Amino acid sequence: MIAHRQATENPPGPEQVWLLLLALRRAVRTLPMVPDRFGLGLDAGQPALLSADDPAAWVTGRADGSWTARAPMSETGAELLDLYLPVALAGRSRPLTVAHLGQSLDGRIATTNGVSRHINGPENLTHLHRMRALCDAIVVGAGTVECDDPQLTTRRVAGPHPVRVVLDPRRRLGAGQGLFQDRAAPTLLVCDEALTNRPGPDHVEVIGVPRDGRHLDLPEIVRRLHARGLYGVFIEGGGLTVSAFLQAGLLDRLQIAVAPLIIGSGRPGITLPAIKDLSQGLRPPHRRHAMGEDVLFDCRLRP
Repeated sequence: MIAHRQATENPPGPEQVWLLLLALRRAVRTLPMVPDRFGLGLDAGQPALLSADDPAAWVTGRADGSWTARAPMSETGAELLDLYLPVALAGRSRPLTVAHLGQSLDGRIATTNGVSRHINGPENLTHLHRMRALCDAIVVGAGTVECDDPQLTTRRVAGPHPVRVVLDPRRRLGAGQGLFQDRAAPTLLVCDEALTNRPGPDHVEVIGVPRDGRHLDLPEIVRRLHARGLYGVFIEGGGLTVSAFLQAGLLDRLQIAVAPLIIGSGRPGITLPAIKDLSQGLRPPHRRHAMGEDVLFDCRLRP
């Protein structure tokens, strides 16, 4: 139920805006459908989803992710709402699949031997943790786990850990990877359905899906995640995994963080089938967000 409270006098700062976004995320998961208009503000001193006409609402939002401030809003708070409100709205009636890559000016996401740490700055790392906190599931390929041994948690921000989903078609990963051992969040290992008879790491659920040629059936993976109530899906890497989801037409948004760095060699970011003319390339509507020295391009691929 959407609350209705009396107005408050203090405008929200960036930390309060982030808590409002987390409150919206929690509320949306309990609603059969996101209201066309809604408010965000305080209910008994706690961030909450309110009715759109509630005088206590600091922000009036819409189901399409747009918003209007009803209280003074800092530039940082406005940036948070612009970037994260559409993600917080992911739910049963509005599932969202978004991918992210961090790359150099020359389009490299790692060196030839897979080193990718510190291509982007700490502001983009915080952004990744915010995306994890707002999404239900985070998806990475086996190569990313093998090279980086990531935790895929929300250590840098307030918010819940997402369900961790590792795509390992050939079951090449060993049980010793950190995210298979730490029990920090539910972890799913997705592989070729012919390989599910092999036991997986303790506390990790193994899920088999069909292959679509050389790759796992990505639409089926998304369908299985939605069936589990995981409607906000964040594809965090690596380049081959993000490219496969993009080529399959499964991404609603694509975020690329560009660092002022030239590597000159290494692993490319997006790799798609060759085109003959630049008119065949993708020029999606996008917004740019400064993140320290990096620039994030937040591209909208589907309405």
